[in-house]
Amino acid sequence: MTLHGEQSQAKVSIGCLTGETLSPDDICAVFAELAPDPSWAFAGLTPSQTNYLTHGYHRYPAKFIPQVVERLMDELLPPQTKPFHVNDLFMGSGTTIACAIARGCIASGTDINDVAYLITRAKATPIEPSYLKRKADRLLSQLDTTPSLFRVSHIEPYIPDNERIDYWFEPAVKEKLGILLSLIRSEEDEQVRTFFLCGFSHILKPCSRWLAGSVKPTRAKVKKPSDPFVVFRQHTRKMLRGNSEFYAVVPDEVKRNLGYYLRIVRGDAKYQPCDDDSVDIQITSSPYVTSYEYADLHQLSLIWLEYAKDLRDYRQQFIGSAYHNGRQACFQSTIARSIVEQLRKRDRGMSEEVAVYFSDMEKCFRETYRILKPGGFACYVIGDTVLRGVKILNAEVFAETMQLVGFELHRIIKRRIPSKILPQTRDAETGKFAKTVEADFEAYPEEYIIIGRKP
Repeated sequence: MTLHGEQSQAKVSIGCLTGETLSPDDICAVFAELAPDPSWAFAGLTPSQTNYLTHGYHRYPAKFIPQVVERLMDELLPPQTKPFHVNDLFMGSGTTIACAIARGCIASGTDINDVAYLITRAKATPIEPSYLKRKADRLLSQLDTTPSLFRVSHIEPYIPDNERIDYWFEPAVKEKLGILLSLIRSEEDEQVRTFFLCGFSHILKPCSRWLAGSVKPTRAKVKKPSDPFVVFRQHTRKMLRGNSEFYAVVPDEVKRNLGYYLRIVRGDAKYQPCDDDSVDIQITSSPYVTSYEYADLHQLSLIWLEYAKDLRDYRQQFIGSAYHNGRQACFQSTIARSIVEQLRKRDRGMSEEVAVYFSDMEKCFRETYRILKPGGFACYVIGDTVLRGVKILNAEVFAETMQLVGFELHRIIKRRIPSKILPQTRDAETGKFAKTVEADFEAYPEEYIIIGRKP
């Protein structure tokens, strides 16, 4: 397809590409001319609106808002009597999964990050509110600001054997967290225990020496850590309200048969827990290359919940990590090859990281194609950026690769991201996020939703 004339410009302006096969040059032209759609920015929403139901259970970087997921479902899923099957191969904080469960859909997905898996299980599990409140009241009633009272009542702190805990936490705070974790571990109901563990994970950063607002592990020179008992009590009450709202909207059939509807695992995105041709729609926010080291970012939860003893080995499991352990890259995208070649002239090591990322993502697109029903939609949320002065056209590579594995490009949406929890500034040399005063440019002021359709 050659982009010229009024008809081509009309297609570009709305991003509707159904049935068209685009060359790499055409794809780049479409993205270059595409204007942001203000209706997809959701700019007027407040934090309480984007964190409604269970979406405020846990902080998470690059968390996309539920309104994006809900609108994609509204526009792409036709009327149907049987429940739809919704998949997210990069579950992250569980936005897609919780939205699907709230609507009575089968929800499947994966995440390699144990913390993400914990958060998603908690957010997507409706618990009868009065029962959960009794459990919470019992736990919270045992909290006190004087640790000696717990010794008298024989509550032994549970503190994992990891030297990083002493690095991040003051002794008195560490003991209180150990007491709290001991109480949570004694909860027999697995769903309730998961609920409390999610809340425990959420409060670790404010209770630690972690520099407030930092997106990388930085210890503050001066910081007064929050009291674990105080912040856990406050956050638990917030989570209880979210659970009550969630429980009220989840269909009774889903609540009675949650094991059938919720099909998530801790695992590799390239291997989904789904049969061939079984999924109606996949909605996911993809990882970005070299942007976040989730193993580092979530290390407080990883060490306290004993998900990882050695962070070095753990990092290598993540797509987009700089710690790719020399994995070989194999991908078809012409746009991706051009990017890697440009980057190799400036930084060979970083070019290898980007190549492995594109290779991993192609495998994910193939898995997406396998599990989708004919006529099903794949929706990938991703943005472009710059590394070492080279434009990393993630979205354009995604669009090309989706075509190469068999998808038809259905639509491309460009949106501003005023509501997304994502740093807006970045160092152009290192590719890492930076403070506003130190950064060279905006990192992700905009992003794309690339929608492919399986023929």
